[in-house]
Amino acid sequence: MEPVLTGLRVVELAGIGPSPHAAMLLADLGADVVRVERPDGVMQLVPAERDSVLRNRRSVGADLKNAADLDTVLKLIDQADVLLESYRPGVAERLGIGPDICTARNPRLIYARITGWGQNGPLAARAGHDINYLAVSGALNAIGRRGERPLAPLNLVADLGGGSMPALLGILAALHARTTTGTGQVLDIAMVDGVSALMAMFWTLTENDLWSERGTNVIDGGAPFYDTYECADGRYVAVGAVEPVFYARLLTGLGLHAADLPDQYDQDAWPSVRERFAQIFRTRDRDDWERIFEPLDACVTPVLSLAEVPQHPHIRARETVIEAFGQRQPAAVPRFAAAPSTRYAAPRIPGSDNEAVFREWGVYGEQ
Repeated sequence: MEPVLTGLRVVELAGIGPSPHAAMLLADLGADVVRVERPDGVMQLVPAERDSVLRNRRSVGADLKNAADLDTVLKLIDQADVLLESYRPGVAERLGIGPDICTARNPRLIYARITGWGQNGPLAARAGHDINYLAVSGALNAIGRRGERPLAPLNLVADLGGGSMPALLGILAALHARTTTGTGQVLDIAMVDGVSALMAMFWTLTENDLWSERGTNVIDGGAPFYDTYECADGRYVAVGAVEPVFYARLLTGLGLHAADLPDQYDQDAWPSVRERFAQIFRTRDRDDWERIFEPLDACVTPVLSLAEVPQHPHIRARETVIEAFGQRQPAAVPRFAAAPSTRYAAPRIPGSDNEAVFREWGVYGEQ
């Protein structure tokens, strides 16, 4: 049996952030993804051939400002099911590779445009990064300790959660619609919109007066039973004992009794309870706490460094982190019961696959 996306052809116009991440996930599931590299490349923290986000796909080089190269890439797009584009609004049009041109040539094409601010609105043409999209969506103001400045998280939230994931949803939805309409779609994927969608629960809580300032709520570190605690060795444990049954088990592991403490949801008492918990957690090393809580099912886990993650028994059992082409990296997701496991091909040197790709995709223009 073939991987689930075998036969799907994707052209990825090289970019950073959500676009290559979405391309990776499609390629992991079997799509034939071709990355079109610019002559001067894109910003890379490591050499492209060492970037696991660029795995499982081939690379061709093209200068879209050169008429012959543009014609070649358009012929690739003629054969594609999906185009991933992450330029600022108007750039693709100026290059001659915008959605009107591409969909006129290939009406079945799914043209996915991934930007920070979207294709319209006052900020559409402005630069931005993950932290900016979080700020304008309201998400950033909700993250951090009470009385302290908002805390910028990793770019998991806007770039990937708000960009890559909606892009994949939109692409697969458009492919489904194409089975009945026979035509593709042009997708406007804005990270600021994606983050806003991720904030749906917090909008609901806010609109019903159930969400207060940052760092004072149950699941933002305001509650002592949903927080991290330093241990004797300077490492940390994560506590998520929200429900009463788990809170009771947390107290058991800490050697405390509910009768000696205020009610779990007495917010006025949370600071004193937190300090009590903190004092106790500081008496043992992190791994000691892991052994104590392992049989209790109290939603208490070690906070692992990336170096430690591959050796955790659960991560190891599920092979959540794999080693391929000499690097540890996350395994493909999701998993399909009736499809083979992903094979991991190493990232390619930019522009190294022109001849093979153009031959297989039926492109015979100037190269």
